[in-house]
Amino acid sequence: MNLAPLLEAAPAIPLHAFAAMAAFVLGLVQFAAPKGTLPHRTIGWIWVLLMVAVAASSFWIHQIRLVGPFSPIHLLSIFTLVVLPLAVWRAHTHRVADHRRMMIFIFAGALVVAGLFTLVPGRIMHRVIFGA
Repeated sequence: MNLAPLLEAAPAIPLHAFAAMAAFVLGLVQFAAPKGTLPHRTIGWIWVLLMVAVAASSFWIHQIRLVGPFSPIHLLSIFTLVVLPLAVWRAHTHRVADHRRMMIFIFAGALVVAGLFTLVPGRIMHRVIFGA
């Protein structure tokens, strides 16, 4: 593993990547930990803020340009920014099943699936993990 390609990239890229990695780890903690507790809510708010950083920073990343400076991944960022507050509201209004489903969907789509696409040859994270 070599962090140089990531650290040498434009500032939005390492912010995006490190926020995504932190959100991934905290998401795994959230899945394993007891729900409804103060630690769950605290870690949850940190996770939400990290996901906002991940989604927002993506709008300054234009490595793949399919529609002007944007790619389909930017639609996922918009989706994340819309669904996150809805999912938080579902928890606040005790609609736990909806909250759980929305958060799992965001985790799976915005972190796992999108994260796997960063490992495609030619992408920065591919170089970080697998070398040049």
